[in-house]
Amino acid sequence: MRKIKIGLFVFVFLLVGSLLHYVLPQHDIVRITSTEVIRTDFTWLNRRFYAQADSGSAELGTRDLRLINTEKKNTFLFGFIPRDSSRVMVYRNEDTGWIWPPYFKFDSSDLQAQAAAEISVSGNEQWAVLTHYGWRNKYLSIYPNAIGVRAVDGPDVQVIPWFNIFFFVFLTAAFLFLRAMWRQFRERTIDPAIQDMGDSLEAAGDAMAEKRGRVRRWLDTWRN
Repeated sequence: MRKIKIGLFVFVFLLVGSLLHYVLPQHDIVRITSTEVIRTDFTWLNRRFYAQADSGSAELGTRDLRLINTEKKNTFLFGFIPRDSSRVMVYRNEDTGWIWPPYFKFDSSDLQAQAAAEISVSGNEQWAVLTHYGWRNKYLSIYPNAIGVRAVDGPDVQVIPWFNIFFFVFLTAAFLFLRAMWRQFRERTIDPAIQDMGDSLEAAGDAMAEKRGRVRRWLDTWRN
């Protein structure tokens, strides 16, 4: 039973952790190399990883998809420690609108123009911080969704994820608050109710035993 509880806890932890890793904003140091628009056919497998069409446009099975091609700076520890190497990374640029995740993004066209303005070439690199959410998987043809882009002085700039820090502080405080409320509710309501139920069952058992004793004594008088 203990192993089942541990396995269930690990499964829930990995599920929630994967969800938060997908939806929370991440910041990459990139050099934008080009932007393009491709025609995309979605499948039942990768459709759930894409947002909606631009606000005001009809939702179709096939539509144009804006892409931002970059050279991404590799990092350690979720972006806190930069590395000397880099790799190619492709981002999509879609409106999220009012749906999940709640970024309320309606300016994908403006973001595409801003990304095009930050394009740089080798020998005259222009680095930028690109904020995004989501994952990149070449086998499923899914891309992280770009949320914002801003120019920086160089590739060694360190970006502190303030939103994620505040989010986890709030999540921890909310968990501790709810845990304290649950313990107080259990001590004031559930535990006394269980105690009263136990006392009632014990009293009922004593009464039943007393009745059985009376019946037994009455039967013993007839046997005599």
